Amino acid sequence: MRAVTIPEFGGADVLRQAEVDVPEPGPGQVSIDVAYAGANFAEVLYRRGVVDVPLPFVPGIEVSGHVRAVGPDVEGLRRGQPVAALTIVDSGGYADVVVTSADLVAPLDGLGLGLDVAAAVPSNGATAFLVLDRVARIEPGETVLVHAAAGGVGSQLGQAARLLGAGRVAGTVGGPAKIETARGFGYDDVVLRDALPGEVAGLTAGRGFDIVVDMVGGPARRASLDALAPMGRMVVMGNASGADDVGVSANELWFTNKTVSGFNLAAFAGVAPADAGRALRRAVAAAASGDLRVQVEELPLEQAAEAHERIESGATTGKLVLAVGG
Repeated sequence: MRAVTIPEFGGADVLRQAEVDVPEPGPGQVSIDVAYAGANFAEVLYRRGVVDVPLPFVPGIEVSGHVRAVGPDVEGLRRGQPVAALTIVDSGGYADVVVTSADLVAPLDGLGLGLDVAAAVPSNGATAFLVLDRVARIEPGETVLVHAAAGGVGSQLGQAARLLGAGRVAGTVGGPAKIETARGFGYDDVVLRDALPGEVAGLTAGRGFDIVVDMVGGPARRASLDALAPMGRMVVMGNASGADDVGVSANELWFTNKTVSGFNLAAFAGVAPADAGRALRRAVAAAASGDLRVQVEELPLEQAAEAHERIESGATTGKLVLAVGG
């Protein structure tokens, strides 16, 4: 079958189309004929070698398509069924066929959700609900600040916060051109990240935010901690800036009544696939009902390198998906 592979670590130009063996599902797994694969910063990290993966490696952490085959001990899924799926544990989505745990599959029957949009939901939508509900433990009326608010996961976090009962939801973006895009995803306030921390403090009358979600790192991470209210929770879920790690003093957390947590969807889905699957199906249902708006731009699989370049440049808003099959 056809697949886009990472034969060596490096820039986007290392991506190569190749012929690889068709994977077969084992116990508790299904194989999927891929229609679309989401393009994500996680796959950029695999390609750069930031994440230790065996080479050659087929990236692709989420897909939509139709069930090709069902492995032993799988119930509730059938051949030909339209689905969206997380393939994040072992990757492989940039290919004609991918295998994943049946727990990480969401049926699309009767939902009226296009396969292009469905491919853009699994990683970002599931992450948004898990980060806010399971990690940050959001309470009704709380204030939330999200970095990279116009990006793939940022666009979902603001909406999920609203669905989970948040009061005020603010976001930061890297440039003026993204302000209106982020506002279109339901943010009450959108400010430039360079304005931190001063401008953000004004959004809560100096009190600070109950929850801050940071996938940017660098100066934004320190500013995020400063922007927390007493008893506030910061969730770290990325380092898109590529900056050196930011140390956080445990004594500072002690004295200021603040909490810092981390979330990694791949690690979570690997140890708690049933929980990750529930979050996936929750996100898919929200997208199908219109409660979760997903902005999608499509590129052919052959342009995976272009998708990576655009993601790395920070020029994207919403979500890029790669058209793989029919």
